[in-house]
Amino acid sequence: MDNKQKTFVATPSDIKRNWYVVDASGMVLGRLATEVASILRGKHKPTFTPNMDNGDYVIVVNAEKVVLTGNKQNQKVYQRYSGYAGGLKETKYLDMKKQHPERIIEKAVRGMLPKNKLGRATIKKLRVYKGSEHNHEAQNPQKLELK
Repeated sequence: MDNKQKTFVATPSDIKRNWYVVDASGMVLGRLATEVASILRGKHKPTFTPNMDNGDYVIVVNAEKVVLTGNKQNQKVYQRYSGYAGGLKETKYLDMKKQHPERIIEKAVRGMLPKNKLGRATIKKLRVYKGSEHNHEAQNPQKLELK
């Protein structure tokens, strides 16, 4: 009776963070975002604890080469609201892709994270870059192949 299994609960001292690089060229936006969000949360680790931020850092490169399926490329619209009357701003996907391709992936991943303090802390571990260069070589990131 003394050999009962205890549920593992991670503490801040148990957390080991790794750095991963993901190449977004040719990947579907939603599929990329779900995989990245899962890594940021730490769901790929056996020590996953839902109320702790024990995920890894993710660097996404080639953000401008991400693709959408179907006719979403022509129909997708990003909206933001200033809080003032008439303050709704809309940006089409193709315009966003030309000006700020990093924001497309950031918004997709942010939408798949919890909408609370944990989600706000988790999104800070995401780095998205236009082009194949990033400035995180000192962290020795590992290349990660997604499905």
